[in-house]
Amino acid sequence: MNYDVAVIGAGIVGLSVAHNLLLERPGLSIAIIEKESIVASHQTGRNSGVIHSGIYYTPGSSKAINCKKGYELMVSFCKKHGIEHDICGKLIVATSQDEESRLMEIYRRGQQNGLKGLKILDPEDIKNIEPHVVGIKAIYVPQSGIVSYKDVAKCLEKLLIQQGVVFSFNQTVKTIDKGQNGYIIKCDTKIVKSRLLINCAGLYSDKIAQKSRVGLKAKIIPFRGEYYLLKEEKKYLVKNLVYPVPNPAFPFLGVHFTRRITGEIDAGPNAVLAFSREGYKKYQANISEFLESISYIGFIKVALKYWQVGLYEMYRSFSKRAFVRALKRLIPEIEESDLIVGSSGVRAQLCDNKGNLVDDFMVDYSDDAVHVVNAPSPAATSSLQIGKTIADKISKNF
Repeated sequence: MNYDVAVIGAGIVGLSVAHNLLLERPGLSIAIIEKESIVASHQTGRNSGVIHSGIYYTPGSSKAINCKKGYELMVSFCKKHGIEHDICGKLIVATSQDEESRLMEIYRRGQQNGLKGLKILDPEDIKNIEPHVVGIKAIYVPQSGIVSYKDVAKCLEKLLIQQGVVFSFNQTVKTIDKGQNGYIIKCDTKIVKSRLLINCAGLYSDKIAQKSRVGLKAKIIPFRGEYYLLKEEKKYLVKNLVYPVPNPAFPFLGVHFTRRITGEIDAGPNAVLAFSREGYKKYQANISEFLESISYIGFIKVALKYWQVGLYEMYRSFSKRAFVRALKRLIPEIEESDLIVGSSGVRAQLCDNKGNLVDDFMVDYSDDAVHVVNAPSPAATSSLQIGKTIADKISKNF
């Protein structure tokens, strides 16, 4: 089949790009190619479901800009389509003196990023919002909220089908060739031809870029994030969202407490190297993918730089006691017996060949292709704005 646009990946970013393209240019013929049987099977359906405010990100960065605008679009979209969500607010809590200066830097970033209503809390104020949380200082972020991004993705899928978008599920991309009139994408059982290629393949975005001859000097390294769940009788310990002050050297937010839209309370995630790109379980491995990760010069440099943090994260993955010790810094009352094993997700983290874990969103554009090569958190919150930005840039081609 011939299409104007082929989108590879039916996660929330790919769906948002297609949605925004049709807002810009109704009537475009679009195919979405997905190797799984449903939308939102990986990062979209396995994240913590937080609507991020944009407080953490460097002012002027792609993350800061897209998160702030994406937040507004996401909340509006949920309201318009009746998707359950809750703007419940969150705390970022400093539990030691050395964290206090980093907390204030986050507060300043939030102000620079245009967040209103941020509050600095003392220990008594913290107790008024989260009675069981202990800290010496905290930021209250009123904009933060919760939603099921899987529900958002399903809503986008329904809207796209109504507009004539063709979904090709259970189709892994095998080869991508360039023809005179665009791209020829060979999948498991079908061939898709399109004038424009959009790569939103998440954990395999670098692989798709390579198949289409993009010279990417970076590689996706998969990091698994594991969660515990608070038992039903202990859910009273957390009202909404409680985060630590993140380690500035590592692009993860640290183990935290999250009330999901379902009412469950997550504790986590950690961040450990996954043994495969879809390694959701500790012992789930793909030997070729694992060897590819650990032999990559960029990862070797990262490992040498962060080996202590990495070893501790791995230890904490296998030691519930160590995991709970980290949680006790925020809620001292919590015990190992209060937690049961929850879900896990894998983050597609781009690592360049200089040994940097790329922190910002990264999108590669050419005349007839777009590759979303790095879209870690807060990509779900930002997805509608990422889609809008991409649609605005490429719509002139049609």
